Amino acid sequence: MKVVVVGGGVVGLTSAYELASAGCEVTLLEAGKCGAGASHGNAAKVALAESTPVPGPGVLLQGIRWMLRPDSPLSIKPSVAPGYLSFLLRMARHCNARDFEAGLDVHLRLGEDANALFDDYQRQGIDFEMHARGVLLAFETTARFDEHRQTLPAFASAGYIGEELHGDDLLAAEPALSDRIRHGIYFPSDRQIEPDSLTRGLLGKLSELGVKVCEGVSVRSFVRTGDTVTAVVTTDAEVIAADAVVVAAGVPTGALASELGGRLPIYSGKGYSIDYSPAPIELRTSLTLEDTRVAVTPLNGMLRLAGTMEFGSRNDDVNDIRVEAIRQAARQSFRDWGENPTRERAPWAGSRPMTPDGLPVIGGLGTAKNAYINSGHSMLGLTLAPASAKVLTDIMLDRSSSLSTDLLARISPQRF
Repeated sequence: MKVVVVGGGVVGLTSAYELASAGCEVTLLEAGKCGAGASHGNAAKVALAESTPVPGPGVLLQGIRWMLRPDSPLSIKPSVAPGYLSFLLRMARHCNARDFEAGLDVHLRLGEDANALFDDYQRQGIDFEMHARGVLLAFETTARFDEHRQTLPAFASAGYIGEELHGDDLLAAEPALSDRIRHGIYFPSDRQIEPDSLTRGLLGKLSELGVKVCEGVSVRSFVRTGDTVTAVVTTDAEVIAADAVVVAAGVPTGALASELGGRLPIYSGKGYSIDYSPAPIELRTSLTLEDTRVAVTPLNGMLRLAGTMEFGSRNDDVNDIRVEAIRQAARQSFRDWGENPTRERAPWAGSRPMTPDGLPVIGGLGTAKNAYINSGHSMLGLTLAPASAKVLTDIMLDRSSSLSTDLLARISPQRF
């Protein structure tokens, strides 16, 4: 089977890898440079402990309250762009306890083999930096801790047991924390992956498997015969014959799907990250500062801070106010951080593909029988990429899936 994969982020690269490993002849198209978008600047975590969907009880109401705060963890910019208001209204309908709990279950079931799959990648010769430090969710306020504590039974039912820590026990687990942090929940199974190393490792393996990777090349059009895509025309005027097409292009996936007759409500959720090399402090584990929604991830020779969710942005420009809010979270949460740590690299901002129900979009598009989607992973692209690629490959090759029919329907593009 000749397959064209559109998108060279971690989801597109893993999709290409699984398809090529299954014997498909794969061509991958990336409009920019592979792994340079959200896959580069993410929180660098396999975040099983943070698999809650973005839409949750009170999320949009909190966002509206924060609209006048330029440094808030969640920002919703007013917009009259076509489809954007509809997207927010759809998201509002999912901001309830029932949908939140069901969405968390989907993420946990889809991601339950994440660590094992990344271990398999390394056994199969894909070289990348990975750590197994777990994650400590750190809380400044009791209210935020109690709110998160309510999700622990759902995590436990899927095998993720969090250890509650308070006072001296919390500081013993992570001495770098300041006295402002009063509560914690530690999940030992979470991993950390340096994303650029994963991109390099996957590209190296794709080359071994004979995958043709074309960077700086976009889709100009799709050639269709009836309800079948027969070729992809690139901006280089190359016509690539295809037995199947996979669109895994992050935020642009929605626009590309529309050219195939599908309507997918995928919009940008902008995030930020800052790298420090060498790290200003030594940490025993990775953390998430839950009150400010800032992830703190130690990697080889560096420390990454990542945070914020900004709906409605039309570009990936860096907003200095939001970056400063991330810095301020670190200054307040770590006892030896200091006012201006040295070796701060240029801050990054990028767009993550969001859906109104907070769930990924994986499966057949429906409007063309050989067009498939793998996108909409929100802040869980790195976490869910290997499993998503396996699920998609099973669907495309008509193999039995480890996921139930009900779960496959919940992540299908056709649910919209």
